[in-house]
Amino acid sequence: MVITVEEKRPIITTNCPYNLSLIMLNLSKYADMVYKIIGSAMTVHSELNWGLLEAVYQESLHLELLDRGIDNQREQEIQVYYKKHLLEKKYKMDIVVDDIIVELKSVTKLAPVHRAQLCNYLRLTHKPLGLLINFGEKSLIGERWAYDEDSNECFIVDRYMEPICDADYGCLLNTDESEEKHVIIM
Repeated sequence: MVITVEEKRPIITTNCPYNLSLIMLNLSKYADMVYKIIGSAMTVHSELNWGLLEAVYQESLHLELLDRGIDNQREQEIQVYYKKHLLEKKYKMDIVVDDIIVELKSVTKLAPVHRAQLCNYLRLTHKPLGLLINFGEKSLIGERWAYDEDSNECFIVDRYMEPICDADYGCLLNTDESEEKHVIIM
């Protein structure tokens, strides 16, 4: 199964479970920064090409963002609690720009486990937006994911920062690797 989101604005269905006006209002303020982050990632991909180690792209994107005057943090830790107990295990987000988590991969194809990782980071931090960017393919591949705190759910958004309500989330987050799953939303 191949899911491709085209560049034109998708039709938002009326049975969308999200409060669209509130979500669009909250996410639209991030559109310019997302554009700059994706542009920086494209520059890194153009300069280094594809298939190197994720850590190489992480350091390069960090530097590219700094060169463009965009403050960012690398490997910012997420504290995890279990029943009010702080766990010793911590997660590390690749790059954080303001309230945007940037999760990088260098794999032959994005998998549901990569999407789930970003969604877990969004849920744990309550940050509203995350980018999943894959440097492991010939073309730079990326997805925009948003977090709705009221429903505690993550959903994919298009380049206009609008929820894509007709996306097959079972397919996108399903761990059954037997079917091809791909979303291109850059």
